[in-house]
Amino acid sequence: MYQRGLKYLRKALNNDSALFRSGQWESIEQILGKKRILVVERTGWGKSMVYFLAVKLMRENGAGPALLISPLLSLMRNQVESAERIGINARTINSTNSEDWKSVKQELLDNEVDILLISPERLANESFRQDILSYIAKNIGLFVIDEAHCISDWGHDFRPDYRRIVRILQAIPSNVPVLATTATANNRVVEDIKLQLGKNLIIQRGSLVRKSLKLQNINIPSPAGRFAWLAENLPAITGSGIIYTLTKPDAERVAAWLMKNKISASTYHSGVIPEDALIPELCKFGKIGMDKLNCLTENKRNKLLSTLYKEYLEQQLLKNNIKVLVATVALGMGFDKPDLGFVIHFQRPSSVVHYYQQIGRAGRSVDEAYGILLCGEEDDRIADYFIKQAFPPQKHISDILTALDAADNGLSVPEIQKVLNLGKKQIEKTLKFLTVDSPSPVIKIKSKWQVTHSAFSYRIDQEHIDSIIGIRRAEQSQMQEYMHHSGCLMGFLQSALDDPEPVECGQCRNCNPGLLLSEKIDKTLANQAGIFLKRSYQTVMPRKRWPAFNMFTHFPFKGSNIPSDLQADEGRALSLWRDEGWGQMVADGKCGTGCFADELVYACVNMLKVWNPRPFPEWVTCIPSLNHPALVPDFAVKLADALELPFIPCMVKVIKNRHQKEMENSYQQAKNLDGVFEITSECRKGECLLIDDMVDSRWTFTIASALLRQAGCSAVYPLALTLNSPRMD
Repeated sequence: MYQRGLKYLRKALNNDSALFRSGQWESIEQILGKKRILVVERTGWGKSMVYFLAVKLMRENGAGPALLISPLLSLMRNQVESAERIGINARTINSTNSEDWKSVKQELLDNEVDILLISPERLANESFRQDILSYIAKNIGLFVIDEAHCISDWGHDFRPDYRRIVRILQAIPSNVPVLATTATANNRVVEDIKLQLGKNLIIQRGSLVRKSLKLQNINIPSPAGRFAWLAENLPAITGSGIIYTLTKPDAERVAAWLMKNKISASTYHSGVIPEDALIPELCKFGKIGMDKLNCLTENKRNKLLSTLYKEYLEQQLLKNNIKVLVATVALGMGFDKPDLGFVIHFQRPSSVVHYYQQIGRAGRSVDEAYGILLCGEEDDRIADYFIKQAFPPQKHISDILTALDAADNGLSVPEIQKVLNLGKKQIEKTLKFLTVDSPSPVIKIKSKWQVTHSAFSYRIDQEHIDSIIGIRRAEQSQMQEYMHHSGCLMGFLQSALDDPEPVECGQCRNCNPGLLLSEKIDKTLANQAGIFLKRSYQTVMPRKRWPAFNMFTHFPFKGSNIPSDLQADEGRALSLWRDEGWGQMVADGKCGTGCFADELVYACVNMLKVWNPRPFPEWVTCIPSLNHPALVPDFAVKLADALELPFIPCMVKVIKNRHQKEMENSYQQAKNLDGVFEITSECRKGECLLIDDMVDSRWTFTIASALLRQAGCSAVYPLALTLNSPRMD
């Protein structure tokens, strides 16, 4: 058996002299012996090789198909390609290949699939459980849980759907071998996984040291300074790599800055959409006809294009066609490019395990690669935001259960939004959290959610949640400690992950300073970056649909679609809230001095020159406020004077409503504005520039623009001083 396994290993690696790494064959033997095993090995060690070779050998001995739970689509794509190299028929069922589901099901029934890859979220799908999973459970040869730290509540990347895995394990025969793999599990997480997978779980831990990685921490609080450092140092680093940011706007701005400095870069995050000019190439890349694409609804079209674009970007990086992908955590677990030359963090990750997992993308098959951590002044604020958003509060749970209980036939998510002032993501996150509990207090029947008998006694285990949040805070502190650590950086990471044999690496910034990159900031580049940030204007796209059909009582807007003659035109925001461009100055004026600085007037004039809307606005008005009646009008008057345009205060606020920032979803945001504004007879025809201080949901701009256009404006261009972002306090 060993010789057959070795033959397949050499075929997979295309290397006739390749040998198993320490622990690889031992893990395969445990699987062939129908044991349950958790493999904790460093990134790049070859965990996927273990389960693919085990599947190959087991299938040759007549075993049924394997089921692999895999957390990311990008990881699935890499895994399918790896399996094909050794003759394994690997198939996947996921949200992007629904047209293949029928054929995959038939291949499973015909016993032609060697391994099926699914996301943990697929386990929540009723039709999948009935049509596919019920068949696999009877014949399964191997159950694989990749990135198994996600099983644990204490893991750094807990995903509620992973809880369903334990129930699946309970439903399959006890003699089915189980393999769980991860590179980022400390002792606490390992013990939690062992508790869930069974006391007979075999633990295999290897050294987490990465000998090819040169680690370096550089504290550069200013984003402009980090921009300058990247522009100066990236060209000197061999190969291509990844820059990680904590937010989507930061990913987009870093990529744009690099492109401006003639460094080929692209943005990668969960909602990235390609430019229109690239769509034909993407359709060709994905083997999808333009006619089929154009038949889809806007949401489905954008989702498909985003998926194709991310896969396209992965290939661009794999082929070294671009120098860098600037990415959020959407490009993370399992992305495999063996010759990746560097991973740079523009901001500090929230935990050591996040950081180790991400830098593990680099240096797998090259002698040296860089892992650079750039620490910024905004890091703690962003980390705090995400910690606060991690779990649904008891009030959200209680409100949703009460609303569902009051509805005779249940409620869909859009219907819940009408009843409760909760955001769509808040509702979906809460419902998912509830569905993975056992017994669950909610159940979904078609599109409607209903309560079960468990709802009336359900309460969240707040003590447990508080414990997890406490651990998140401790992880954040540990990353702060790592940033200022004076000893071996790799050794620090090993110790933090409970590696039993941490060693000094000899090549990090602290072990051998001569090996690393310059930490100086070029003042000229930093000044240019500061100017760039002040010109990083944000596009404000017009809304085209109302949140619900005929939802308004006071306004005469009917139907679901916003007629084109009532829509706003494309607008602009000068900054992101509290960013280093103009965002902090906007925040100082809004929350501090009570008036906006004259510099912001001149900045908006310059923005309009770059934006250059056509036809250019003929007059200026603004969104009125009863709470701060002078703040925005005073600024709008100054801007109108600077543009030599008349300011016409033709919009009046006639009802004191709740603050828009208190409204959590589109329905509540739009409904909160119903009947709030009136347009006076001073309103002019022609093109109007509509001013507000902050834009978030865009519903204030949308409704105000519809009223102005209804009163005779031929075009309305929204202009805001700032766009809300996760950096909001």
